[in-house]
Order: sequence, then C-alpha cells, then structure tokens
Amino acid sequence: MKIFLIILLAGATAALTIVVRIPIPGTGGYLNFGDIAVIFCGLFLGKKWGALAGGVGSALADIIGGFFIFAPLTLVAKGLEGFIAGVISERRRGEKSTTTSTMLLLPLASFTMLAVYFIGELFYPGMGLGAALSEVPFNVIQAVVGAFGGFGVYIAVKKALPKKENFGE
Repeated sequence: MKIFLIILLAGATAALTIVVRIPIPGTGGYLNFGDIAVIFCGLFLGKKWGALAGGVGSALADIIGGFFIFAPLTLVAKGLEGFIAGVISERRRGEKSTTTSTMLLLPLASFTMLAVYFIGELFYPGMGLGAALSEVPFNVIQAVVGAFGGFGVYIAVKKALPKKENFGE
C-alpha cells in the first residue's frame, strides 16, 4: 500500500509543479506550487519516503517540462526539502507539538531547497552568480508558500482521515 501512496504523491508533486509555471525573467526558470506537495510529502510520509516522493516527483517535472538539465539538482534540493519536513514531522509527533512550533520550523526545509538551488546554479553552465542571485527573491516566495501551503494541506488531510490510519509510519 505504501509504495502506491509514494508513487501517487510523486505524481501529484510532478503535476502541481508543471500545471502552474510562472516564468522568472532573465533566467529561464519558473515559480511553481510543487513545494506545497514536497512539504506535504515530508510531513505525511516521513523523512525517508517524503524525500523520495518529493524529490522524484519534482525531478520528473523537470524532465517532462523540458528542464532535464536541472533534474539532478532538483532531485537533491527537493529531496532534502522533503527529508527535513519529515524530520520536523517525526520529531513533533513525539512531543506535545503546537501548530506554531511546526510552522516556525518548516521554512528551514524550504530554505534548504533554496540554498541547494543557489549553490547549484553558481556552477551550472551559463548561469553563475548573477543568475543565481536573480532567482533568490522568487525562490523565497516559492519557499514560503510551499512551507505554509504544504502544512495547511497536511492539516486538512490529517483531519479528513480516520484516526486509526497513519500512512506516514
């Protein structure tokens, strides 16, 4: 059952990344809502499976969308984002967590994605420091929307599921 859920969420991540693409002027990159799915994957599936579903789904979106040169970087960036969201989720399950504490920690996952992209773009052919810097404001927007949007979807899904089901463990 879990493998089907991972495949389904990787596909949903790819779809959410591809469906809405807002071009970033001057770099050829784009803003998307895929980070909402990546954060959700980490929170819902845990660190290992959330990293897999979020990373593979996002890299698949790059391949399908014609940005295949970025697929390896995306796999690492989004995989780490999902992994860190999963670590936050797993740590919070063991404690009396509050929504506020989780919301304060989740941007760490998204800003890790931002840092990986920034460092990667420094070394990509034809990009360099100028292109990496010009994408930072857009990636910050995407990171914040992804962290809080993913958390909101997670809360809604958890409330909708029967109490005895826990797919992430």
